[in-house]
Amino acid sequence: MKTADVIVIGGGIAGISAAAELAEDMDVLVLEAESQLGYHATGRSAAIFIRNYGNETLRALNAKSASFLQAPNGVSDQSLLSPRGEMLVATGKELDALYAYKSGSIGLEELTPAQAVELVPILRKDAIAGAVIEWDAQDIDVDRMLAGYVRLLKLRGGAVETNAPVTGLKRNSGVWAVQAGGQSFQAPIVINAGGAWAEAIARMAKATDVRLLPMRRSAALLPAPSGHEIRNWPLFASATEQWYAKPEAGKLMVSPADEDPVDPHDAWVDDMVLAEGLHRYEQAVSTPVTRVETSWAGLRTFSKDRTPVVGYDPTSEGFYWLAGQGGYGVQTAPALARLTAALICNSNPGLQPDIVQALDPGRFNP
Repeated sequence: MKTADVIVIGGGIAGISAAAELAEDMDVLVLEAESQLGYHATGRSAAIFIRNYGNETLRALNAKSASFLQAPNGVSDQSLLSPRGEMLVATGKELDALYAYKSGSIGLEELTPAQAVELVPILRKDAIAGAVIEWDAQDIDVDRMLAGYVRLLKLRGGAVETNAPVTGLKRNSGVWAVQAGGQSFQAPIVINAGGAWAEAIARMAKATDVRLLPMRRSAALLPAPSGHEIRNWPLFASATEQWYAKPEAGKLMVSPADEDPVDPHDAWVDDMVLAEGLHRYEQAVSTPVTRVETSWAGLRTFSKDRTPVVGYDPTSEGFYWLAGQGGYGVQTAPALARLTAALICNSNPGLQPDIVQALDPGRFNP
């Protein structure tokens, strides 16, 4: 029987970063179902930091994470960010969506169609009715970020068990007994950072039903358009999230921005969904898609209000939620990790009370 102060279920960026922060003051153990950390959503992220991405609560978390991503003390000796930019382009039918996004955002610059095409020359100028750019959007080095948090966790005495899917979770006399990977573990506090499997873990614990919904997001890697140097192009996307594209190691990564509800699983691409998304992308550019070099899919898990679920469960003692991050998990991980450490260690959460309340799982308790 292995014991700890806190058991974190899930070895993605959310669970690992929270574990690393907690390990400064507590004995922490991470249980990961797969043979490697960050296998699912973390390893398949678009890897970009966008301050204006998400609702008001998420934007507050983005802002809180920004300083750490720029100066990740203890995780890396240099910034985890590098310049990219994010440009949204709108057809005439998408202008309302573009204006709505702009009205709730900061640091955006409006562009003319000609300016948009100057930044990304393959865009069709006649298809652009409006465009904006967030110059401060930046690439995130997710691999270095995850590895740095793992190193910090272990330096602080934390431990990781891989190949340890949780099969049993029961509380008795103030302690959680966890069965995982054929072994037994105990801790007074369990953190549910299970990503797409978080709801199944919560059912084992008889915790609040927050109705998390995993959704598939697909992507394809295309050859760089002939005759173009794409390295410095911004991420460019439809204003209504019909598709987006981003330079990736000399290639162009294009996603149909799909959100198809699915059961938790090791996600794969639906060829028809990908084909339809690539067709939407083709309508916005002057170069046809002639070859897909590789494709993949991942799961983004949302709560019904599309806000993460973070905090102690109101009905299941010692059960802490760190789930429902949707497509914002990597860029909000530093803020949510520090919030988790603060709430569990009873220190100042460093966020406005209304933001902490908006994340609380108690909002789903009838």
